[in-house]
Amino acid sequence: MQELEQEIKALRQYNVNLNHRIDVLQKTIDDVLWFNRMDDIAFVDKVYMYGPPPANVPSPTARGAYNHVKFWSYIFIPKDIDFSKKYPLLVLPHGGVHGDFSTYYYHIVRELMAQGYIVVAPEYRGSTGYGRKLWEQIDYGGLEIQDAHASRNYMLENYEFVDKNRVGILGWSHGGLISLMNVFEYPKDYKCVFAGVPVSDLIARMGYMTDSYRKLFSDDYHIGKTVYEDIQEYKRRSPAWNAHKLQTPLLIHTNTNDDDVDVLEVEHLIKSLKAEGKKFEYEIFQDVPGGHSFDRMDTMHAKKTRLKIYAFLANYLNPPKVLKTVEDIHRAAYR
Repeated sequence: MQELEQEIKALRQYNVNLNHRIDVLQKTIDDVLWFNRMDDIAFVDKVYMYGPPPANVPSPTARGAYNHVKFWSYIFIPKDIDFSKKYPLLVLPHGGVHGDFSTYYYHIVRELMAQGYIVVAPEYRGSTGYGRKLWEQIDYGGLEIQDAHASRNYMLENYEFVDKNRVGILGWSHGGLISLMNVFEYPKDYKCVFAGVPVSDLIARMGYMTDSYRKLFSDDYHIGKTVYEDIQEYKRRSPAWNAHKLQTPLLIHTNTNDDDVDVLEVEHLIKSLKAEGKKFEYEIFQDVPGGHSFDRMDTMHAKKTRLKIYAFLANYLNPPKVLKTVEDIHRAAYR
């Protein structure tokens, strides 16, 4: 019986490792799509960089236990820029618990390229597609914030045509949380921030999500405690409980039929910002088809909504061009 249990345990372990190998293969395929589909409009690169040491160190005395966490970031540079001039930078962290920056964002990146933005998209700790080690270094609302900021700093240090005075950050869902927490922690480093359907209150979120979702946070390699066991730790990682830190121009979008980040989370963030006397912009969309993805799709409504986002960013970052109409978006997609 004991031998059978050991075999089952070994098989489960093999399946876990196999899943990560499949994720690596899928990421490689998607990278080919990035380079192929963007070739006409942008220089595309992936660069290797580092953030802080791991949040959790299982073997503190092991050699290199506190080495910095290494991760990749995508870089997109419009092909028609003048390298003797300065251009605005956008940091674009992806969403999802253990998500990754995939061609799901393809049309959005093309639209940003058409406006003359430089874009860096960090595959911060916890991202999928880079093996089990990086996957288990997830630190949701924690050191991933510093990873995204490290990608910003990398661009300023390595690309002389990036304007240090015109840096913005934008993201959706988990990426919205990362964007918000970045400007809370580094208010002088960003001129503006857009947060789309942002995860805003992990305490409320743990209340309405499933047991399997909650386990992603309470597992030993992550926070290691439930919200019941350490409510302060979950508050520390939640934008709604850090609203007093806002100093940066902010635009928030949310949708009442969001099937992932319930609108109540974002409403808590909005109310918290108002209670702190903060000036910001927001829009609560009413039951727009697409739910959580309503403004990242290729529908007419999504395109019109993105025009609002681009107008907000342009007010603070002054890109060479601004997409003002849906026809502009179509030209950006298919030129």
